[in-house]
Amino acid sequence: MNSTLDQLVSLLGMETIEENLFRGASQDLGFRQLFGGQVLGQALSAASQTVDASRPANSLHGYFLRPGDATKPVIYHVERLRDGGTFSTRRVTAIQSGQPIFTCSASFHQHEEGFRHQSPMPDVPPPEDLISEEVLSPRLAKFLSKENREKILRAKSIETRPVRILDPLTPEISEPIKQIWFKPTGSLPQTPELHKFILTYASDFSILTTSLIPHGASIWQPHMQVASLDHAIWFHEEICLDDWLLYTTESPWADHARGFALGSIYTRDGRLVASVAQEGLIRQRSDWKK
Repeated sequence: MNSTLDQLVSLLGMETIEENLFRGASQDLGFRQLFGGQVLGQALSAASQTVDASRPANSLHGYFLRPGDATKPVIYHVERLRDGGTFSTRRVTAIQSGQPIFTCSASFHQHEEGFRHQSPMPDVPPPEDLISEEVLSPRLAKFLSKENREKILRAKSIETRPVRILDPLTPEISEPIKQIWFKPTGSLPQTPELHKFILTYASDFSILTTSLIPHGASIWQPHMQVASLDHAIWFHEEICLDDWLLYTTESPWADHARGFALGSIYTRDGRLVASVAQEGLIRQRSDWKK
């Protein structure tokens, strides 16, 4: 692993403070608030430590309550709501400075056989035919403000290769569909739970911004206030991040300063391994233009 990926793995490894109480470090990515993917991944990590390994996570549904502070650690309180015959349910509350900043329910399911079907993966170019955002970032950075330039040029723990390149300041108005390939920038320990935590972390990267595409808006425009309000992820298969995954997202609706988007995550060979849904704030701030 490289140092940036090492930091992410360490970030998702929770410190046990007391029974059902955990502490996670924070990562400053240069945004106005703590990155939501960090809290999602850490909450799932904390909940998983209270469930038998024979029951992997099958879903997480969470709400972002307050902006987090990237300079402070986060405390996670796990409530053991139920341990049934095949399912376990946990409620997790993330706390900073005595206030809840995030809450979620996580479900864990012992493996069972059953009916099987899935939607097909979209027909897109393979990642080898696309340009990494690591290469694109320096080209785009010169058009951004100093603050945003620093964000986009930061070393990444996860490499992404967009199927379609969008202008960060004046994106073309088009259908609210986005597709990116992604994978960690190095090898990971063969720990299934860790791969699932990192997938949860990465699921917050680009989904909400899909709702901006039909409006010619971008997260990099100085007047846009964009923040996750809630997030849900369902795990359909065990996750392995040793190869590229395709994250395809679409936004069926936006209004009232909110955008809604759905995501599907596929392996290279077309298996649907996870589904995602998110609603978020997409507010135009005239006072920020100044």
